[in-house]
Amino acid sequence: MARPHVVLLEPIHPSGVALLDAVADVIVLGGPDDPRAPEAIAQADALIVRSTPVGAGLIATGSRLRVIGRHGAGLDNIDLAAAQSAGIVVVNTPRSNTESVAEYVIGVMFQLLKRIDEARAALQGGAFSPGSSLPGQVDRQGLIGKEIGGLRLGLVGAGAIGRAVARRATALGMSVGAYDPFVSAAAMSDLGMTAHDSLESLLAASDVVSLHLPGGPDARGIISAARLALMPSESVLINAARGELVDVDALVDAVATGRLAGAAVDVFDPEPPAADAAILHTPGIIATPHMAAMTAEALERMAVDVAKGVLEALRASRP
Repeated sequence: MARPHVVLLEPIHPSGVALLDAVADVIVLGGPDDPRAPEAIAQADALIVRSTPVGAGLIATGSRLRVIGRHGAGLDNIDLAAAQSAGIVVVNTPRSNTESVAEYVIGVMFQLLKRIDEARAALQGGAFSPGSSLPGQVDRQGLIGKEIGGLRLGLVGAGAIGRAVARRATALGMSVGAYDPFVSAAAMSDLGMTAHDSLESLLAASDVVSLHLPGGPDARGIISAARLALMPSESVLINAARGELVDVDALVDAVATGRLAGAAVDVFDPEPPAADAAILHTPGIIATPHMAAMTAEALERMAVDVAKGVLEALRASRP
């Protein structure tokens, strides 16, 4: 039987490419603007993408497409209705980056609560004078951090990544609460979490709030100004999920005015944000370029898992 044609819209880890190469003819493009893309997709049996949007128009150009593989957990960049209408199977890698994202969340939580970025900026800016003890000046400048143990972590979403964050937080001595209408209170209890029956309840009872929801229209702005106002005044917010979940202007205002102690944001809407966007220049906000899953280990796992998923789907859909 003829080898299937698999098109990678952009490069992935060589381990994944090697799996595909063994049984398929593979073309690796340089992105959606690669001049080879239209012809390659028109001949493809399978298309693998990372975060590039795959809309109805792109799907229509792939008259032979049987499978679309998403190198990542979310599917919000793929027009699932258009794919279903065309009879195309969509596969993703929902657990490949779990550990890396969870580690990112814990890492920025430490940065925020220990005031590391603020203290470093003060030191670099010459805010400390000679002749006086540094610890005393740290105190006088209001750069006192917090111990992690004993604080309350609130997870908005208790899926794979949320649970991985919870395991780490529990080991650090935090108590963990969660709001997720798709996970039962009994299941949360078994996982060592306290279930909240509303988002408002969780926000009001958390020192650290971490978001682990999929994106999409229904979730847009779920963390609004009114909901941010429910959080304790010295709490922090972490968003390594989707940019549209948070009212960014409200978040910037909450941190800038001291309403919240800080925030860490790894995702934006749209991406990337403008270079002069306030979210990038507000003291107390750590902003990073959608990098939580970008570890060597996670990238290799995602590449291998998407390759296996695509090949399995191709075999299943073979005439």
